Amino acid sequence: MFNRVVIKLSGEALAGERKVQNFVEDFMQSILYQQSKGSNFDENFIKDATHSLEKSILKLRFDDYVIDEIISQIKQLLSLGVQVALVVGGGNFWRGRDSKQDMDKVRSDQVGMMATVMNAVYLSDMFEAAGVDSVILTPVIIGTVTQQFSKKAALQYMAEQNVVIFAAGTGHPFFSTDTIAAIRTAELEADVLLFAKNVDGVYDSDPRQNYKARKLDKITYRDVIKNNLTVIDTAASAICEEQKILSIIFGLNEPSGIVKIVRGNDEDIYKIATKVTV
Repeated sequence: MFNRVVIKLSGEALAGERKVQNFVEDFMQSILYQQSKGSNFDENFIKDATHSLEKSILKLRFDDYVIDEIISQIKQLLSLGVQVALVVGGGNFWRGRDSKQDMDKVRSDQVGMMATVMNAVYLSDMFEAAGVDSVILTPVIIGTVTQQFSKKAALQYMAEQNVVIFAAGTGHPFFSTDTIAAIRTAELEADVLLFAKNVDGVYDSDPRQNYKARKLDKITYRDVIKNNLTVIDTAASAICEEQKILSIIFGLNEPSGIVKIVRGNDEDIYKIATKVTV
C-alpha cells in the first residue's frame, strides 16, 4: 500500500465528464418540445429561457456526485492511515488556450491560478461537510482563505490526517498544474502521484478515434516526452523522470478507483490504469 499520495484533479474532472454535454442536450430537447407544442418564441420566452440558462450554467462548474465519490474514497484512505494531498486544476473555470488571442500570457495564467483557488475552496467546504479536516496551501497567502505553503507545514497537516489541498500553482506563470503536482510530489517525498483523468490510462492510439486502441500497462516518461503524449505535460514528465517519481494515470469514473490504486496491487492497477515510470 502507498502511504503518502498526491492526487492531481483537473477542473474538468470536477465538473464531470458528461455533465455539460448532457445539459446542452437536455436544454435543446426542452426547446424542441416547446416548439412542438406551438409555443410562441417571443421576447418574454427568450428572456426567461436565457435567465434559466444562465442559472444552470453556474451549476456546471462542479459535479457534486463526482466530488462526493472522491471524498468518500479519500475518507477510506485516511481511515487506513494514508496521507493525502490534492493538486487542483482550474479548467472548469478557465483554460488559457481558450482566452483571447491578444490576452497577455502572464495575466491569463494568473486568472488560471485564481480558478484553482476557487476549486480548492469549494473542495475544502465539501470535505468539511463530510467531517474531513482540510487545509488549502498556496505559494502566497490569500487573505484568510489560504495558508502559505511550506514542506514542513504540509507534512505536519498530513500527519494529523488533514487533507492538504494545493492551489495557485507555483505562483508564477508558465507552469501547469501537472507540473506543480510533480513538484509537490517530489518535495513531500510522496510514494506516488495519481493523475485523475477522463480516460482510464494511456493508449497506443486515441481510443475516441480507434476502437481497437490498446491500453498500456506501463509507459516511461521518456516515451511520453518523445511521442509528445498529452496525458502529462512535458515539464511535469521531465521532473518526474529526474526525481524518479511513480505516476499512475487513471479514469476518475472508475468505481473505487483511487482506493484500488492506493492499495498497490499491480493486477488491480493494470486493469484500470497505466503506470508511468522512469
